[in-house]
Amino acid sequence: MSPAHAGPADIDTLLDRGVWNGYQKALLLLTAIAVIFDGFDLQVLGLAIPSIMREWHVTRAAFAPIAALGLAGMVVGSSLAGYCGDRFGRRVTLIVCVLVFGLATLATSFCHSLLILGILRVIAGTGVGGALPNAAALTAEFAPLRRRALAVTLTLICVPLGGMAAGLIASVVLPALGWRALYVIGGAAPLLFAMLMFAALPESPRFLMRLPGRRDELVRILGRMGCPSDALAATDPASARQGEALKGAGSALRSLFAPALRRDTLGLWLAFFACLNGIYLVFGWLPSMLTSQGLNIATASSALAAYNFGGVLGVLICAAIVTAIGSRGLLLWGAAAGAVTALALMLVHIAPAGGHQLLVAGIGLQGLFANAVQTTMFALAAHVYPTRMRASGVAWAASVGRVGGLVSSLGGAAIIQAGSGAYLGVLAIAMMFTFLGLAAVRNHCPGRNVAH
Repeated sequence: MSPAHAGPADIDTLLDRGVWNGYQKALLLLTAIAVIFDGFDLQVLGLAIPSIMREWHVTRAAFAPIAALGLAGMVVGSSLAGYCGDRFGRRVTLIVCVLVFGLATLATSFCHSLLILGILRVIAGTGVGGALPNAAALTAEFAPLRRRALAVTLTLICVPLGGMAAGLIASVVLPALGWRALYVIGGAAPLLFAMLMFAALPESPRFLMRLPGRRDELVRILGRMGCPSDALAATDPASARQGEALKGAGSALRSLFAPALRRDTLGLWLAFFACLNGIYLVFGWLPSMLTSQGLNIATASSALAAYNFGGVLGVLICAAIVTAIGSRGLLLWGAAAGAVTALALMLVHIAPAGGHQLLVAGIGLQGLFANAVQTTMFALAAHVYPTRMRASGVAWAASVGRVGGLVSSLGGAAIIQAGSGAYLGVLAIAMMFTFLGLAAVRNHCPGRNVAH
């Protein structure tokens, strides 16, 4: 059947085999910037905790439930926004999520109690948790199949990039202006960017295929993507495919455990749980762990920035390789190396007097492997699940990952009390279980030379 007479199912083929032009790359950039703010907000509390402790005269342990509440908000946000993305559109859901965490983060700069801080972290977490799966789904659906893993990986590289920016900004802002100024920056910037997204970011053409009333919008977007709009000529505006897709959004959780997907779903969930358990232990507690060992705030913030810089470098390496060799070997080797690096860090002495270059470099290397694996797993999830359940599939995997982060947030203070060796041991164990989950996934992203 030729494109000019293609039915709805053939439009997927048209997009999967289509071009990868400047317009699609600009949309990737727009979505990626939203993820930078997401990554910034993920780590702002961990950076601010030592300063808030001094100002409010509270203990480190008092922040364990605050961090946990933020992650609980992310679990709810991921699940809710995954459904909304599949039901109402990825674009509007992403923009609303950015507005939510931007407003809550800005409001935190006026906070004066742990209770209000906890409430605002729940609200911010809801937005942060919902933004990432919709950004991944939106990016995946703007890209042809051969570029999908690359596009999603390059978008989600902005999580550690945002964290790196947070660490660098915090190392300057915290000593000079205090933690409230850091929250003003982290809240105002995404609010301004949400306005730009509202004006410039279109909806996913794959989602618009379900909506006959937005057919003209779909034609315009396809034209800018270099796809022949006459491929829509033979489609039935009242196609039952629309109802099937919308029904799929409502029953997505059951669909994830259909026989063809069950093993992949369980493997992804284990990998997300374990990997994000370790990563959120770093995001939320690394500065506190280092300051508890006698390091100053600037050095602790720089270490977190190094962790994220390593993550950015690792994701760039993965993005370059995954298109050629696929995701299976890449992710398995990355998870194993992350575990080995965490164990090797136990040999590095944390000395308050100075000489922290080796420590910071080792933390950066661990960040390279852990963040590269975690970010590429989102591309893997976007590949595993079909369009009708993609946002929900990625969102549920992310939600399970946030539960892993919730566990590490609740136990972070106790782990720090047990010493740096226990802290690093938990990071190593987390990467070992990540390896096991990824090994169980059957439908990995294929390499360039693998037949589809």
